[in-house]
Amino acid sequence: MSNSLISVRVQAMRFEAKGIVSVELVALDDADLPPFEAGSHVDLHLGNGIVRSYSLLNAPTERHRYVVGVLNDRNSRGGSRYVHEQLRVGSSITISAPRNNFALDASARHSVLIAGGIGITPISCMLNQLRSQDKSAELLYCARSRSEAAFSTLLLQQAGVTGHFDDEQGAPPDLRAYLASKPKDAHFYCCGPTPMLNAFEAICDELGLPNVHIERFAAAENVEAVQSDAYVAELARSKKTISVPAGKSLLDALLDAGLEIEHSCREGVCGSCETRVLEGEPEHRDGVLSKSERASNKMMMVCVSGCKGRRLVLDL
Repeated sequence: MSNSLISVRVQAMRFEAKGIVSVELVALDDADLPPFEAGSHVDLHLGNGIVRSYSLLNAPTERHRYVVGVLNDRNSRGGSRYVHEQLRVGSSITISAPRNNFALDASARHSVLIAGGIGITPISCMLNQLRSQDKSAELLYCARSRSEAAFSTLLLQQAGVTGHFDDEQGAPPDLRAYLASKPKDAHFYCCGPTPMLNAFEAICDELGLPNVHIERFAAAENVEAVQSDAYVAELARSKKTISVPAGKSLLDALLDAGLEIEHSCREGVCGSCETRVLEGEPEHRDGVLSKSERASNKMMMVCVSGCKGRRLVLDL
């Protein structure tokens, strides 16, 4: 785990929608926090020992604070439940520095943003940044109902923002029709629940849309960090060779060998364990890398990914 943690205080908590609160964090000494870009997230190290990643939703120009939005997930494994039930104004916690696996492409002529539910947290920050730069962008904001759509009142007042609420429309949005109506050279961004992301990726692939970006809050279903075959990981900088036996994750093998590997989620979604691959073919199981990044085999998330052969050479 990285030692570069930041001690912060919960400055404010605000009800934003049914089951959603925003949490404002400031440095304990009220100093400026590290800079970030739209699409970034931070890891919250909570008092119950759980670490969870949450997207930053405030403007990157606001160096005095970070603001995250947290949904009280009905399937919570303890993270969001702790935030809603135990975290309080005045509490002190530690957080990671911001990381960005969902960055805006500055060269895009037009950006199409799609948010599902709590996925609005990074998407709203991205929309605001694009608007501040006078860049062409539009947003489709989807939720089961208006009461569950955080920040919808403000967002829906803006030009180029469309809302789709299932209880009013009687059905989920027709993503195929929506995406097919957009220029193919646009950049498409989506953040939301896993079924929505899976549908978005499949439709974009069918339509041949080349510039597709997603942000996952949870690992894809049935992701296993271990495999049935053993392999070795050669560490170029450390001059070590690590055996990774069947049934053991690469991350655990590295940690057991005394390597200091930054990690957090252990689900392949936060990006903190991203490691350069010098040789070999990884078995990618993460939710961070794009299809082209996976195909290049230059990077891997060592917490969940493995090896397709018998040997990997890593820049460690």
